[in-house]
Amino acid sequence: MSAQPKYQTDQRRVEAELVKNHIELVKRIAYHVAARLPPSVDVEDLVQAGIVGLIEASRHYNGERGASFETYAGIRIRGAIMDELRRGDWAPRSVHRRHREITGAIRQIEQRVGREAREDEIVAELGMTLDEYHHALQDAVQCRVLSIDAPGDDGEPSFDAPDESGEPLSEVERAEFRRCLGDAIAQLPERERLVLSLDYDEEMNLREIGAILHVSESRVCQIHGQALLRVRSRLSDWVAVKS
Repeated sequence: MSAQPKYQTDQRRVEAELVKNHIELVKRIAYHVAARLPPSVDVEDLVQAGIVGLIEASRHYNGERGASFETYAGIRIRGAIMDELRRGDWAPRSVHRRHREITGAIRQIEQRVGREAREDEIVAELGMTLDEYHHALQDAVQCRVLSIDAPGDDGEPSFDAPDESGEPLSEVERAEFRRCLGDAIAQLPERERLVLSLDYDEEMNLREIGAILHVSESRVCQIHGQALLRVRSRLSDWVAVKS
């Protein structure tokens, strides 16, 4: 047996072991994402998509870059799940159009007044009722509008980190994107920043976050949605340059 086939066999064994040992990570991420989606979304479809992402992660992981496999795999798993959700997007175009209108309004207000746009200002800018605005914020969380790899079918840009191709230019763009995203999140109002941290970093559900903030689950969803749309508005220049 030549060295090359033995290397390939060993490599496949390592990849299979990585996949076997991280199936629970896929399930955890899939159920965490599903908790924010309509009941019509089958969590098993998300798990299957996540497994595809896990397999890809096992094949492309390079420990020399410093990130642990679990961290790297988590990114690829979430990306695969988001791709699956985009392919079967449940939200009508009107929902995406409304989100673009809200992010545009937030951007205009904040450029005009030099601080965070308040709910009453956004509602007045758009000519919406407060109930309509809150409903749009809840849709924003379910749509997971914080994504950025490529425009959707309706031309809407998304805001996930750029691909993990490993090419020098992609590495530079990814690092720049993460810097811009970090800055945008750091500049959020404290409560919005806390909700994103408890959701994405601590992986708490809406009920748990609500208990910490002493507000209802629906209010947490609204705060979360406003944070996502505010970040989106602040990254619009980055998207326009890179797209």
